[in-house]
Amino acid sequence: MNKVGELLAAAAALNQEVAADAPLILAHVLRKDRSWLYAWPEYRLDDRALAQYESLLQRRLDGEPLAYLTGHREFWSLDLLVTPATLIPRPETELLVEAALGLPLQQARVLDLGTGSGAIALALASERPHWHITATDISEEALEMAARNAKCLQATNIRLLRSHWFEFLHRNQPYQLIISNPPYVAEGDPHLLEDGLPHEPAAALTAGPDGLNDLRIIVAGAPGFLHPGGWLMVEHGMDQGAAVRRLFGAAGFEAVETRQDLERRDRITFGCYSRSP
Repeated sequence: MNKVGELLAAAAALNQEVAADAPLILAHVLRKDRSWLYAWPEYRLDDRALAQYESLLQRRLDGEPLAYLTGHREFWSLDLLVTPATLIPRPETELLVEAALGLPLQQARVLDLGTGSGAIALALASERPHWHITATDISEEALEMAARNAKCLQATNIRLLRSHWFEFLHRNQPYQLIISNPPYVAEGDPHLLEDGLPHEPAAALTAGPDGLNDLRIIVAGAPGFLHPGGWLMVEHGMDQGAAVRRLFGAAGFEAVETRQDLERRDRITFGCYSRSP
Protein backbone atom coordinates (compact mmCIF):
# COMPACT_ATOMS: atom_id res chain seq x y z
CA MET A 1 0.00 0.00 0.00
CA ASN A 2 1.82 3.10 -1.20
CA LYS A 3 -0.73 5.14 -3.13
CA VAL A 4 -1.97 8.43 -1.67
CA GLY A 5 -5.62 7.37 -1.89
CA GLU A 6 -4.94 4.03 -0.21
CA LEU A 7 -3.02 5.64 2.64
CA LEU A 8 -5.75 8.20 3.26
CA ALA A 9 -8.43 5.51 3.21
CA ALA A 10 -6.50 3.42 5.72
CA ALA A 11 -5.94 6.44 7.99
CA ALA A 12 -9.68 7.19 8.00
CA ALA A 13 -10.21 4.01 10.03
CA LEU A 14 -8.01 5.30 12.88
CA ASN A 15 -9.29 7.29 15.84
CA GLN A 16 -10.98 10.56 14.87
CA GLU A 17 -8.17 12.93 15.90
CA VAL A 18 -5.40 11.00 14.16
CA ALA A 19 -7.57 10.42 11.08
CA ALA A 20 -8.00 14.19 10.77
CA ASP A 21 -4.25 14.76 11.06
CA ALA A 22 -3.13 12.01 8.69
CA PRO A 23 -3.65 14.07 5.49
CA LEU A 24 -1.63 16.90 7.03
CA ILE A 25 1.18 14.49 7.86
CA LEU A 26 1.12 13.02 4.36
CA ALA A 27 1.07 16.48 2.79
CA HIS A 28 4.06 17.44 4.96
CA VAL A 29 6.02 14.37 3.86
CA LEU A 30 5.28 15.02 0.18
CA ARG A 31 5.71 18.80 0.53
CA LYS A 32 2.33 19.38 -1.05
CA ASP A 33 -0.87 20.99 0.16
CA ARG A 34 -3.79 18.87 1.26
CA SER A 35 -5.86 19.60 -1.84
CA TRP A 36 -3.10 18.06 -3.96
CA LEU A 37 -3.55 14.75 -2.15
CA TYR A 38 -7.17 14.45 -3.21
CA ALA A 39 -6.36 15.52 -6.76
CA TRP A 40 -3.70 12.80 -7.11
CA PRO A 41 -4.96 9.69 -5.25
CA GLU A 42 -3.01 7.37 -7.57
CA TYR A 43 0.35 8.98 -6.79
CA ARG A 44 2.77 6.37 -5.41
CA LEU A 45 5.13 7.18 -2.56
CA ASP A 46 8.68 5.93 -2.86
CA ASP A 47 10.06 3.75 -0.09
CA ARG A 48 11.70 6.65 1.75
CA ALA A 49 8.59 8.81 1.77
CA LEU A 50 6.42 5.88 2.79
CA ALA A 51 8.71 5.04 5.71
CA GLN A 52 8.71 8.67 6.86
CA TYR A 53 4.92 8.88 6.68
CA GLU A 54 4.44 5.63 8.60
CA SER A 55 6.92 6.73 11.26
CA LEU A 56 5.24 10.11 11.76
CA LEU A 57 1.78 8.54 11.77
CA GLN A 58 2.85 6.10 14.49
CA ARG A 59 4.25 8.95 16.57
CA ARG A 60 0.92 10.72 16.23
CA LEU A 61 -0.88 7.55 17.33
CA ASP A 62 1.43 7.53 20.35
CA GLY A 63 0.14 10.98 21.29
CA GLU A 64 2.85 13.28 19.97
CA PRO A 65 1.34 16.61 18.86
CA LEU A 66 1.03 17.26 15.14
CA ALA A 67 2.99 20.51 15.41
CA TYR A 68 6.08 18.66 16.62
CA LEU A 69 5.79 16.18 13.76
CA THR A 70 5.58 18.82 11.04
CA GLY A 71 7.66 21.47 12.82
CA HIS A 72 5.04 24.14 12.13
CA ARG A 73 2.07 25.77 13.85
CA GLU A 74 -0.13 28.63 12.69
CA PHE A 75 -0.69 31.47 15.14
CA TRP A 76 -2.39 34.77 14.27
CA SER A 77 -2.14 33.71 10.59
CA LEU A 78 1.64 33.43 10.98
CA ASP A 79 3.43 30.19 10.09
CA LEU A 80 5.68 29.53 13.09
CA LEU A 81 8.44 26.98 13.45
CA VAL A 82 8.13 24.90 16.62
CA THR A 83 10.14 22.18 18.31
CA PRO A 84 9.69 20.17 21.52
CA ALA A 85 11.84 22.85 23.21
CA THR A 86 8.89 25.26 23.09
CA LEU A 87 5.26 25.19 24.05
CA ILE A 88 2.95 24.84 21.06
CA PRO A 89 1.12 28.17 20.45
CA ARG A 90 -2.59 27.82 21.09
CA PRO A 91 -5.62 29.69 19.71
CA GLU A 92 -6.69 30.96 23.13
CA THR A 93 -3.42 32.87 23.44
CA GLU A 94 -4.57 35.02 20.52
CA LEU A 95 -6.86 36.69 23.10
CA LEU A 96 -3.74 38.33 24.54
CA VAL A 97 -2.81 39.66 21.11
CA GLU A 98 -6.35 40.99 20.53
CA ALA A 99 -6.40 42.74 23.90
CA ALA A 100 -2.96 44.27 23.38
CA LEU A 101 -3.90 45.60 19.94
CA GLY A 102 -6.96 47.23 21.50
CA LEU A 103 -4.86 49.45 23.76
CA PRO A 104 -4.37 53.11 22.76
CA LEU A 105 -0.60 52.81 22.37
CA GLN A 106 1.47 54.54 19.71
CA GLN A 107 5.29 54.32 19.90
CA ALA A 108 5.13 51.66 22.59
CA ARG A 109 7.91 49.71 24.25
CA VAL A 110 6.57 46.20 24.86
CA LEU A 111 7.97 43.33 26.93
CA ASP A 112 6.95 39.74 26.18
CA LEU A 113 7.97 37.54 29.11
CA GLY A 114 8.55 33.84 28.40
CA THR A 115 8.30 34.21 24.64
CA GLY A 116 8.87 30.54 23.71
CA SER A 117 8.59 30.29 19.93
CA GLY A 118 8.01 34.06 19.80
CA ALA A 119 4.32 33.72 18.96
CA ILE A 120 2.96 36.71 20.91
CA ALA A 121 5.87 39.01 20.13
CA LEU A 122 5.78 38.19 16.42
CA ALA A 123 2.01 38.63 16.18
CA LEU A 124 2.30 42.06 17.78
CA ALA A 125 5.29 42.95 15.62
CA SER A 126 3.38 42.04 12.47
CA GLU A 127 0.45 44.27 13.43
CA ARG A 128 2.38 47.14 15.04
CA PRO A 129 5.70 47.60 13.20
CA HIS A 130 6.26 50.88 15.08
CA TRP A 131 6.27 49.12 18.46
CA HIS A 132 9.63 48.17 19.95
CA ILE A 133 9.31 44.68 21.39
CA THR A 134 11.65 42.91 23.78
CA ALA A 135 11.01 39.17 24.07
CA THR A 136 12.65 37.13 26.81
CA ASP A 137 12.97 33.49 27.80
CA ILE A 138 15.16 31.52 30.19
CA SER A 139 15.59 28.75 27.61
CA GLU A 140 18.39 29.19 25.07
CA GLU A 141 16.66 26.68 22.77
CA ALA A 142 13.44 28.68 22.89
CA LEU A 143 15.29 31.90 22.07
CA GLU A 144 16.98 30.21 19.13
CA MET A 145 13.59 29.14 17.81
CA ALA A 146 12.15 32.62 18.34
CA ALA A 147 15.12 34.09 16.47
CA ARG A 148 14.54 31.72 13.55
CA ASN A 149 10.88 32.70 13.41
CA ALA A 150 11.73 36.39 13.56
CA LYS A 151 14.16 35.94 10.68
CA CYS A 152 11.68 33.95 8.58
CA LEU A 153 8.97 36.55 9.15
CA GLN A 154 11.40 39.45 8.65
CA ALA A 155 10.44 41.00 11.98
CA THR A 156 12.95 43.77 12.57
CA ASN A 157 11.32 45.44 15.59
CA ILE A 158 12.04 42.60 18.04
CA ARG A 159 15.06 42.00 20.23
CA LEU A 160 15.55 38.75 22.13
CA LEU A 161 17.09 38.50 25.59
CA ARG A 162 17.77 35.62 27.96
CA SER A 163 16.15 36.34 31.30
CA HIS A 164 14.18 34.54 33.99
CA TRP A 165 11.21 36.88 34.13
CA PHE A 166 12.62 40.27 35.25
CA GLU A 167 15.94 38.97 36.57
CA PHE A 168 18.27 40.38 33.89
CA LEU A 169 16.22 43.40 32.79
CA HIS A 170 16.97 47.05 33.54
CA ARG A 171 14.47 49.25 35.34
CA ASN A 172 15.69 52.44 33.66
CA GLN A 173 13.88 51.63 30.41
CA PRO A 174 10.24 51.11 31.40
CA TYR A 175 7.58 49.61 29.15
CA GLN A 176 4.09 50.71 28.18
CA LEU A 177 2.97 47.07 28.00
CA ILE A 178 4.16 43.85 29.62
CA ILE A 179 2.52 40.73 28.23
CA SER A 180 3.01 37.08 29.13
CA ASN A 181 1.66 33.56 28.72
CA PRO A 182 3.54 31.98 31.63
CA PRO A 183 3.31 28.44 33.02
CA TYR A 184 0.07 28.22 35.02
CA VAL A 185 -0.83 24.54 35.37
CA ALA A 186 -0.70 23.09 38.88
CA GLU A 187 1.84 20.35 39.45
CA GLY A 188 0.10 16.99 39.40
CA ASP A 189 -2.89 18.26 37.43
CA PRO A 190 -4.35 15.21 35.60
CA HIS A 191 -4.70 17.27 32.41
CA LEU A 192 -0.91 17.10 32.08
CA LEU A 193 -1.36 13.51 30.93
CA GLU A 194 -3.77 14.44 28.12
CA ASP A 195 -3.80 16.09 24.70
CA GLY A 196 -0.12 15.62 23.95
CA LEU A 197 1.01 17.60 27.00
CA PRO A 198 3.47 14.88 28.12
CA HIS A 199 5.46 15.73 24.98
CA GLU A 200 5.65 19.47 25.73
CA PRO A 201 8.30 21.04 28.01
CA ALA A 202 7.13 20.73 31.62
CA ALA A 203 8.91 23.95 32.59
CA ALA A 204 6.64 25.85 30.19
CA LEU A 205 3.49 24.33 31.69
CA THR A 206 3.65 23.91 35.47
CA ALA A 207 4.13 26.50 38.20
CA GLY A 208 3.90 25.10 41.70
CA PRO A 209 1.11 23.41 43.64
CA ASP A 210 -1.57 25.89 42.56
CA GLY A 211 -0.13 26.92 39.19
CA LEU A 212 0.31 30.53 40.33
CA ASN A 213 4.00 30.68 41.25
CA ASP A 214 5.17 32.40 38.07
CA LEU A 215 2.10 34.62 37.87
CA ARG A 216 2.88 35.88 41.38
CA ILE A 217 6.42 36.84 40.30
CA ILE A 218 5.23 38.55 37.12
CA VAL A 219 2.37 40.53 38.68
CA ALA A 220 4.39 41.62 41.72
CA GLY A 221 7.43 42.57 39.63
CA ALA A 222 5.72 44.31 36.74
CA PRO A 223 5.17 47.73 38.42
CA GLY A 224 8.92 48.24 38.65
CA PHE A 225 9.23 47.93 34.87
CA LEU A 226 6.15 49.84 33.72
CA HIS A 227 5.64 53.46 32.78
CA PRO A 228 2.92 55.12 34.86
CA GLY A 229 -0.23 54.25 32.96
CA GLY A 230 1.36 51.10 31.56
CA TRP A 231 -0.45 47.80 31.20
CA LEU A 232 0.15 44.21 32.27
CA MET A 233 -1.60 41.35 30.45
CA VAL A 234 -1.33 37.66 31.32
CA GLU A 235 -2.88 34.39 30.30
CA HIS A 236 -3.96 31.98 33.03
CA GLY A 237 -6.03 28.89 33.74
CA MET A 238 -9.82 28.81 33.49
CA ASP A 239 -10.21 28.53 37.28
CA GLN A 240 -7.62 31.18 38.18
CA GLY A 241 -9.39 34.39 37.18
CA ALA A 242 -10.40 35.47 40.69
CA ALA A 243 -7.00 34.62 42.16
CA VAL A 244 -5.16 36.53 39.42
CA ARG A 245 -7.41 39.58 39.88
CA ARG A 246 -6.51 39.55 43.57
CA LEU A 247 -2.80 39.48 42.65
CA PHE A 248 -3.32 42.49 40.35
CA GLY A 249 -5.17 44.38 43.07
CA ALA A 250 -2.53 43.66 45.67
CA ALA A 251 0.17 44.96 43.30
CA GLY A 252 -1.67 48.26 42.78
CA PHE A 253 -3.20 47.70 39.34
CA GLU A 254 -6.41 49.47 38.40
CA ALA A 255 -9.11 48.85 35.80
CA VAL A 256 -8.45 45.13 36.23
CA GLU A 257 -10.45 42.96 33.85
CA THR A 258 -10.68 39.26 33.05
CA ARG A 259 -11.81 38.11 29.61
CA GLN A 260 -13.09 34.70 28.63
CA ASP A 261 -12.21 32.48 25.70
CA LEU A 262 -14.65 31.15 23.11
CA GLU A 263 -15.78 28.45 25.54
CA ARG A 264 -16.62 31.12 28.13
CA ARG A 265 -13.78 30.22 30.44
CA ASP A 266 -11.64 32.82 32.21
CA ARG A 267 -8.47 33.06 30.13
CA ILE A 268 -6.67 36.43 30.32
CA THR A 269 -6.48 39.23 32.89
CA PHE A 270 -5.06 42.71 32.46
CA GLY A 271 -4.81 45.97 34.34
CA CYS A 272 -3.28 49.44 34.30
CA TYR A 273 -0.59 50.66 36.69
CA SER A 274 -0.94 54.40 37.12
CA ARG A 275 1.46 54.99 39.99
CA SER A 276 5.13 55.91 39.65
CA PRO A 277 7.36 52.85 40.29
